[in-house]
Amino acid sequence: MNQRLRRLLAASSAAACAIASVAGCSNDDRPAAPPAREAEPGRFASSNPGSVNTYWIQAPEGLVLIDTLRTPTDARRAVAEIKKTGEPVAAILLTHSHPDHVGGAAAFHEAFPQAPIYASKATDKTMREDDRGFYPLARSANADFPAKLTYADRTFEDGAPLQAGGLRFETATFAHGESDTADVYYRPDTGDLFSGDLATGKVTPALIEGTSCGWLQILDQLGRRFPGAGTMYPGHGTAGPARALIDEQRRYLQVFRGLVRPTVAPDSPEGRTVGPGEQKSIIAELDRAYPGYPPVADLPTIVQENIKAVARELSAEDPAKTPAACADTPQEGTGGLLAPVNTYVSAVNGRNLDALAGAFAADAELIDVGRRFKGRAAIRDWARAEVIGGSLTVIRVAENRPGHQRLLVRFAPGGQGGFDAYYAFTVDGSSITKAELTYAN
Repeated sequence: MNQRLRRLLAASSAAACAIASVAGCSNDDRPAAPPAREAEPGRFASSNPGSVNTYWIQAPEGLVLIDTLRTPTDARRAVAEIKKTGEPVAAILLTHSHPDHVGGAAAFHEAFPQAPIYASKATDKTMREDDRGFYPLARSANADFPAKLTYADRTFEDGAPLQAGGLRFETATFAHGESDTADVYYRPDTGDLFSGDLATGKVTPALIEGTSCGWLQILDQLGRRFPGAGTMYPGHGTAGPARALIDEQRRYLQVFRGLVRPTVAPDSPEGRTVGPGEQKSIIAELDRAYPGYPPVADLPTIVQENIKAVARELSAEDPAKTPAACADTPQEGTGGLLAPVNTYVSAVNGRNLDALAGAFAADAELIDVGRRFKGRAAIRDWARAEVIGGSLTVIRVAENRPGHQRLLVRFAPGGQGGFDAYYAFTVDGSSITKAELTYAN
């Protein structure tokens, strides 16, 4: 019996139980067992250099695939792994137009001809026009890149919800960041976010389009657009907590820009040009800060090309008009809040228990008017019983120093009435390590 049939039988059984009895099908008074955890997405990663991911998600109508790898050869290797599941493929989703994510589409289409290929209208347009000439460049660098692309046969409005394979995805389309256009796919039922190349884990990104400031602004938008995202599945590297991967990507871009900026200052040794010595120094510092980070592209000189592109970008920027998100030091989150504190506030108001618990470190401590809760699981139980369903308004930041914020807030249990309180947060990196809640009076 394949997995799809088992799911259908399970769903039919569950429906029958619901009709037969509100209490379920159990013959005793014991609570029903919790539902089985949703299966983790499958993943195939092509080999380095330039390893790329494709994912497959179990859905009611089969599998939904995310991205199609760089070449037909890589795609056929992924197809062999996907066919081992015994499941049909119901849909293929594209995150963006870069060659390493669309070059294998023909092989996927050949293997699964019944599966429609989806892309936003913006991404489909970018692929068909290829104004940057990326596809001829990819063919010249890799003889295995296809002579003719396979395009999406179904498009959706930028940012519109998408039904694929019996699953509902929320989508967002971003422009002028890591790529000219980028689509992300979010499952609200699981909190899984498929981000393409917008936030990747421990890899050397491609900055050759010279839009690092746009990318930084998109990262802020991405965090606000999907505050309930739990696990992020990137186009390169391994999956991880969405907030942590966004923060890591942001820090990398800020560090990179901070290293390049002095080399294009008017008083630098080479003026607006990055000299060989300056380039060597930047690369050495990146190797020290990010050792062993593999490149996302099979381009031997990717770091050098990144430096040139960001240097051109910074030379053209007007410092007086540079957005706050593009500063070379880590920024505070929305409304002046540290990023994990902002996640906590957003999760309360979004009634998202998973996101709230995920804002805390595994061994975090929370003190609620003298009551102590140790560890993420205990904090989650506390939040489920006493927080979720309420509303939280930040009145002002009463204290603000590195790694610590104390907020004056108004908390309304059940969303009505409420009381003023002080919430003090200690933050380490992307997680809250301690929170102390006291009444304001």
